[in-house]
Amino acid sequence: MSGRDTTAAIVLAGGASSRFGGDKLMAQLDGRPLLHHALEAVDAVAAMIVVVLAPDADEPMLPRLRARIIVAHDLATHQGPLAGLAAGLAALGPDVDRAVLVGGDMPSLVPEVLVQLLDALDADPGLGASTLEAEPTASLPMALLPSLAGPAAGVLLAEGRRALRGVLARIPATIVPATAWRAVDPDGRTLHDVDTRRDLFQR
Repeated sequence: MSGRDTTAAIVLAGGASSRFGGDKLMAQLDGRPLLHHALEAVDAVAAMIVVVLAPDADEPMLPRLRARIIVAHDLATHQGPLAGLAAGLAALGPDVDRAVLVGGDMPSLVPEVLVQLLDALDADPGLGASTLEAEPTASLPMALLPSLAGPAAGVLLAEGRRALRGVLARIPATIVPATAWRAVDPDGRTLHDVDTRRDLFQR
């Protein structure tokens, strides 16, 4: 049976932070590095967390969490979130049957929303991924089955693709209605990400 013990989280942290103008994920927010906020949110639903960094990035300071944290690296620089997903999936053990995928720059993730994404997968054994209904459309956060998402990501990367939406087009996917997930996150905080320094203060 699926549960927290067989659930992993993949946290994408390999971006260039060019719009931010510095090491975005180590920027301080409420007394903690920005990255820590995302890690602490996924710790509520996952037994294992893979943090995917740029190829030459040093391992950042990481918080002490219940979940086991593994650091992985993109194979090439600036290949986009699809490459980060592939690197994260490659680091998972065989006992992981589902995963949540989030950005390291998403400081306001609501764990109950992540649970809804995972529950949507459990509700239909034919599904391979789930996302949230949002306007504009958002690929993150996402829940997925590594057994389906891994091969799809590999094919897409071989085709020179970089966007996560390609995975959603290649495997059976569902969307959690906004009426459902906003019942536990009425302000839509889960979708907030940080691109610029101003975004740090607009949660």
